[in-house]
Amino acid sequence: MPTGVRIRDVREQLFDAAERVLLRDGPSGLTSRAVTTEAEVAKGVLHRHFADFDGFLAEFVLDRKDRMDAQAAVLRESAGTGTVVGNIADALDAVFRSVAVAIVPLVTFRDELRARLRTTWPAGVPVLTDATLMIEAYLAGERDLGRIAPDAEIDGLAPMLVGTGHLLYADRTGPSPEPETVRKAVASVLASVLR
Repeated sequence: MPTGVRIRDVREQLFDAAERVLLRDGPSGLTSRAVTTEAEVAKGVLHRHFADFDGFLAEFVLDRKDRMDAQAAVLRESAGTGTVVGNIADALDAVFRSVAVAIVPLVTFRDELRARLRTTWPAGVPVLTDATLMIEAYLAGERDLGRIAPDAEIDGLAPMLVGTGHLLYADRTGPSPEPETVRKAVASVLASVLR
């Protein structure tokens, strides 16, 4: 990128580049040089917009977490339609086929990133915590509609479902699980509360 040429939406360009590098090369391959090379900008561009690389990564993680809001709305609106198992299996697939599965080891890999996220995010890994809250809200809606038991402990079921999903999708180098495998796992977790 020639010096003096204004870059439109530079933050988004850098975040998109970081996502591609993270998905392709994993957390150990995610460096400021790799991001700027992928974004086809000078290395100084990243440092003009962010105090340092861990500050960039913290904003990147929170930006990707915020993208789950639309997905959460779709899941909440699906309450009462389709099947509970199918709706949750589809939601887990959408979460874990995204960059979410790669963000978990990134946050685990970088101590300074975890420390920075703790200042704005009190517990857990942002994308996994949001996925848990998304599923918890959906299950509450289904409970209100009578499609799951009124005494279902949704605050325990939601993290179990997200943990199960994470285990199914954790190997980012292998193929994603078959939809039927995800549905069977979800059905197993929910078996005692489905109506």
